Formats: sequence, C-alpha cells, structure tokens
Amino acid sequence: MTDSYLDEGFLLDKRPGVNQPKRVENARILIANTPMDADKIKVFGSKIQVDAISKVAELELAEKQKMKEKVEKILKHNCSVFINRQLIYNYPEQLFSDAGVMAIEHADFEGVERLALVTGGEIVSTFNNPESTKLGHCKLIEEITIGEDKLLRFSGVAMGEACTIVLRGATKSILEEAERSLHDALCVLALTVKDPRTVCGGGAMEMWMAEAVTKAATETPGKIALAMESFGRALRRLPSIIADNGGYDSADLVSRLRAHHARGEHNMGLDMVNGQVADMTQLGVLEAYRVKYQLVVAASEAAEMILRVDDIIRAAPRRRAPPRRL
Repeated sequence: MTDSYLDEGFLLDKRPGVNQPKRVENARILIANTPMDADKIKVFGSKIQVDAISKVAELELAEKQKMKEKVEKILKHNCSVFINRQLIYNYPEQLFSDAGVMAIEHADFEGVERLALVTGGEIVSTFNNPESTKLGHCKLIEEITIGEDKLLRFSGVAMGEACTIVLRGATKSILEEAERSLHDALCVLALTVKDPRTVCGGGAMEMWMAEAVTKAATETPGKIALAMESFGRALRRLPSIIADNGGYDSADLVSRLRAHHARGEHNMGLDMVNGQVADMTQLGVLEAYRVKYQLVVAASEAAEMILRVDDIIRAAPRRRAPPRRL
C-alpha cells in the first residue's frame, strides 16, 4: 500500500480510439449519452432481395452517410474531445480520427456524471443546437500508465476540485479492505465538514456518558433506574473492548480511566500506542460528533427492539423427502 497516492486530476479508466491524439491541451469536451448506431438503416419483419452486389454496397453507403451526418453535427460543436457513455463504432471512430478529435467510448454512467461535474459541461443526447450546448473544459488530457494499466488523466479542470486517490496493493483483498477503510474515513470527513463539532476518542466520551447516566440513575426512582444503570454499564464496556483489542489489561486501564473521570478529567482516554491513560486532545484523538451521536442512537434503538421481543417461536425444520431411486 506504500505506492498509493493522491493524483491531482480526474482519472478515467478508458483509452482514446485508434490513431487519435493521446494528449490534448486546453481541451473543449463534449460529453454525450447517445447511440452512435441508431441512425443506421434497420429493417425488421421483412426481407430484402438484391440482384447485384452493387445494391448491397448502396445500402451500406446509405448507412455510412447517416452516421457521417451525425458525426458532422458533433464536430460542429467545435470540440476537441468527445466522450460518449455508449459505444463508438469503427466508422465514426475513423471520422473522429480524421478530424483530429479524441473520442472516448463506453464511459460508464458514474464516470460521465463526474466528468460533467468537474469539467463544467453538460451531458447531451442531441446535437442540433451547437450554440446552446455547454462544453466542458480542462487544461490537459493525457494518457498515463499506472502499473500495467493505461488511463486518461484530466488535469486543470474548470471547477478546480477534481482529484483521484490511487490505491495500489499486493492482493485484491488488501485493496478491498483499504477501499472500505478509506470510504469510511471520507464519510466521517464529510460529516465533520457539515457539522464541525468533535468529541474526544479513546473511550473518553463513553466513560463520560456512562458517568452521567449512572449519576442520573441514582436520582431516578422506580424500575427506570435499573434500566439506566444497565445502559451505563453498557457504555462502560466500550473502553474495555478498546483495551482488549489493543492487547492490554482492560481491567487495569478502565479502572484508572474511571478514576480520572471521577475527578472531572473528561478529556482522558485510552492511549493504545503506549498502553496508558492520556489526554485525547493533546494526542489529537478526536471523533466526529455526528458519528458518535448516530452510533449511540442506533445501538439504543437496536437494544430497545430486542427488549420488545416477548418470545421466540422456533419453526421445525422442513422435512425432506428421501431421494427417489430409479
């Protein structure tokens, strides 16, 4: 994973067509979602009989002419790069090559949507009004090689906000795990941007919440206090789990952590690097408030749902008939 990096550009896992430019500067990008074979002459439910090979050639020529007209409409947009979500067949690809236009076919829907977003263009399906079509722009499009794969990099996009994280690892399972971890980290970052409030990690907040719930339970009469005490014990289990996962003596660490919180030192949490109790604000161990809030709410709702279950009905396994022997 040490070869992973952040690329300052948008990477698209596609390649330009045959005999087309591999590098385009100050690109004018037309992004489309259109079939390039829809204008071919199609005959359904009938047969065509010809008395000479020249008639077949005329039919093929008519098909090519209709496809050529569509390509000419595209070229009237004065674009230097044409990106289509659908296939671009051999003859249109040749026409784009002759015009010096980079044509990229079969760009997936997600890639097309992101390209339109970062380049400032729009996705079109008809080409009758070039003057009203908004093209995308970027300073440089070039073909690059990463390992054994060739990709297209869009640098200096119009919106100025495109980048790509390239993950490289030894096995597919390592890459999948890294992608999941990175996705979780980005989701937490997005939530933190929306709500910049943070709380201390390392079990500090769980211990603080447990202390507050336990204190409230002592002031609450009736059976509700028993449920509150159980909830406090459940919160106190989380620092123990953190210590166990780190391979430390959870009983010793959690007892020391509880003593710090009893003295009002609520920023104290578990330092799993050194195996001791430390100030989480000084170590920079912080968590997003929204993530912590959602975690507590989801766990509470799950526990409440289980407690509402009065009984469990076990269904007998379905009897299987013995196999028939012939």
